[in-house]
Amino acid sequence: MRIMRCALLLVLSLSIYLPAVPQAQTRRAQASAVATAQPAWIARSNENAQILLKLQAKYAPEGASRQGIPGLDEQVSQFTKDRRARAKADQLAAIQELKRRLAAEKDPLVAQDLEIMIKAAEQTIRGTELSEKYDMPYFNVTSLIFNGLRSLLDDQIPPERRKAALVRLRKYVGMEQGFEPLTAQAKARTLDWARPGQLGPSKIQVESNLARADFFINGIGQLFEKYKIEGYQEPFAEPKRQLADYNQWVRTEILPKARTDFRLPPEEYAYALQQFGIDIPVEQLTTMAHKAFKEYQQEMQQIAQKIAKERGLSSSDYRDVIRELKKDQLVGEAILPHYQQRLKEIEEIIRRERLVTLPNRPARIRLATAAETAQQPAPNMQPPPLLNNTGEQGTFVLPLNVPTAAGSAETKQIDDFTYAAASWTLTAHEARPGHELQFASMVERGVSLARSLYAFNSVNVEGWGLYSEYIMKPYMPLEGQLISMQLRLLRAARAFIDPELQSGKLKPEDGMRILTQDVMLSPQFANTEIERYTFRSPGQATSYFYGYTKLLELRKETESKMGKRFDQQKFHDFILDQGLLPPDLLRKAVMQDFVKASGNK
Repeated sequence: MRIMRCALLLVLSLSIYLPAVPQAQTRRAQASAVATAQPAWIARSNENAQILLKLQAKYAPEGASRQGIPGLDEQVSQFTKDRRARAKADQLAAIQELKRRLAAEKDPLVAQDLEIMIKAAEQTIRGTELSEKYDMPYFNVTSLIFNGLRSLLDDQIPPERRKAALVRLRKYVGMEQGFEPLTAQAKARTLDWARPGQLGPSKIQVESNLARADFFINGIGQLFEKYKIEGYQEPFAEPKRQLADYNQWVRTEILPKARTDFRLPPEEYAYALQQFGIDIPVEQLTTMAHKAFKEYQQEMQQIAQKIAKERGLSSSDYRDVIRELKKDQLVGEAILPHYQQRLKEIEEIIRRERLVTLPNRPARIRLATAAETAQQPAPNMQPPPLLNNTGEQGTFVLPLNVPTAAGSAETKQIDDFTYAAASWTLTAHEARPGHELQFASMVERGVSLARSLYAFNSVNVEGWGLYSEYIMKPYMPLEGQLISMQLRLLRAARAFIDPELQSGKLKPEDGMRILTQDVMLSPQFANTEIERYTFRSPGQATSYFYGYTKLLELRKETESKMGKRFDQQKFHDFILDQGLLPPDLLRKAVMQDFVKASGNK
């Protein structure tokens, strides 16, 4: 699972009235009941968060609208020449106000949230400065437009709001008065914001974006058709023309300036790791990951030997056993029902073993569209709005066809997710007890905005996802346990391949060899991984292993202090109650508020 964070563009919701249908009215009442039960300090903290919310609505109205801020459904991002300067000035003013409030704050919880928000805002400015220093401006406009429309054209968005997608489309292409086509803005800003010494985007990134542009263009039309938005045909002809022209301009003007070396400048990569939540030296991280990789292989071999014996296989090597398991592929319409049934089985185990408290409603799972797969070719969870939620849920999205190579528009169905043994750990990670429950808990139990969005990083999100696989593994059949360990092996591999690609110690072909021959991913899945480390999101993939390691350490320390009083259900519920606190603040909360409450010191 991957959820990207750009601190400046993080958005969430204020109070909103949605045209009511009976189900939505019920959901709003439930959400309101949660809100009224919130402690007073959360309400005060959320008032402070309005300072940053206004900025986020101003500069990213599409995302803000998706999270519920009223009056923004028809608004679109505008890339004016002075946008960067205005955004930085607004951010600095927000930091000053937050610091002023922190100096006067007496409540330690509210003060901690203020510190979280100040840090997030300061990191935003730091990221902007590094980008301006190193990165030649480059816009993937096709993806930007698809994302802005996709946020409104969704099953969980009421039909009345979906109509605004047509207004958005018209504004994107300049068919509304006062709006310049987004493609024209992108061309102009590419020239206006360029500085001497900046590096062009990596060639592999530009070629991939160009090759896959049609997935997004076709996806836009499919969304308007699916949701029966009247009158979209004429406006839709314009983005097809404009995007074709823009992408040709990218081939002519950007591609020749693209760099063949995908590696980020060391300063920029170090910042990326920090943003994703890595707070130790990268050398220490890779050492830990290499060691864990070998240990996981040994555990996989032990499980594989048992499976080989039970099945009478000729080879007990874990690689060969995984090959055998992959032969039992689910096909077509059988895939989604299988995952839905697997979720029910996992929920029964969670309740029986008292692993964590579950909500009394089903989780959502669906297959990805072609455009969604081009955007995010790995299994992922689309999170719900985190404030004033009217019943929207996170959704486990499963891609089946992925790009075969960087720079290619060819796709192929992969075999890594569509067999029974794999569904155990993927469902545990993305649905329950993993990300779906993680985000649902923040919505339904009530968590301050600082702890749900401004503390957000991949370590505290993905750590829980991988830890969820860990707590479910003992209750899986042997086949499920082996694939659970395979994906844990992948997370360890990510934590050294990603940084070693960036340092030059490894080349992409070295990473492909490790992923296909040792981790046993399909070449297609392995290719998406290399894309992830090189240009999609360098540094992010390291967060799974590190977050899981820190959470496992915290559990062991808590068990040691509490002894027989340790209750894993209460421990897990407490962890979820904290929102997305980073490891250091989470440990502090556990030791002060969970361990001490049990009577232990």
